[in-house]
Amino acid sequence: MFKDMFANDSSLSFEVFPPKKDDEFENCYKVLDSLSELKPDFISVTYGAGGSRSKKTVEIASYIQNELHTDAMAHMTCVGSSSEDILAVTRDLEAVGVNHVLALRGDKPRDMSDEQFNKRVFPHATDLIRFLNENTKLDISASCYPEKHPEAMSMDSDLAFMKMKQDMGAKMFISQLFFDNADFYRFTERADKAGITIPIVAGIMPITSAKQIGSTVTLAGSSVPKKLADICARYGESPDDMRKAGIEYAID
Repeated sequence: MFKDMFANDSSLSFEVFPPKKDDEFENCYKVLDSLSELKPDFISVTYGAGGSRSKKTVEIASYIQNELHTDAMAHMTCVGSSSEDILAVTRDLEAVGVNHVLALRGDKPRDMSDEQFNKRVFPHATDLIRFLNENTKLDISASCYPEKHPEAMSMDSDLAFMKMKQDMGAKMFISQLFFDNADFYRFTERADKAGITIPIVAGIMPITSAKQIGSTVTLAGSSVPKKLADICARYGESPDDMRKAGIEYAID
């Protein structure tokens, strides 16, 4: 899969979220039908905190893989999971022909105590990657952070963890979103010097609402360039104009 994806040094993929309500699945499938017409290299499906929506992730990934005949990548978080939980999900994925996962630690679930969090089975994404590599035949991708992970001590330490992910079996990186291409270019140069040899896919998310900035930056640790801040200030009160300007900024 990975060899074919980067044969032309470029790729196109999309990320979708499982619906929270069962009656929203029909609309989700319609969106996926439209996305598949663009011939993406893959479509990824996110995973609820602590695996709270893992069944929906498998269901949507199966639709992408088997009905749309597009490679599906299922996100998999481990922060609240046991080894048995992880293996159960991998069996579900393999049963429907989905063989590609994005291995993540995930955010701490709201109902998880600090004690439970500190005693979790998989402390880091590297632990999940190693476990999957040793116990399954899945293709494993991992995340990376152009402006470093919010919890990382420094960019150098974050790059060291990135190298560990590669050494543990990751075959591709997908970056956290960023809003300035220069940040991504600097990051890939540093990653190359740190020994990263597998492909790095840029994560791009259009800001279509000024309200996205607050929550997005908090979760991603991404900085907001003045140009984007000015767009939000200018069009923030006009949803249609903000959506158009946000998409144009992302394309640029």
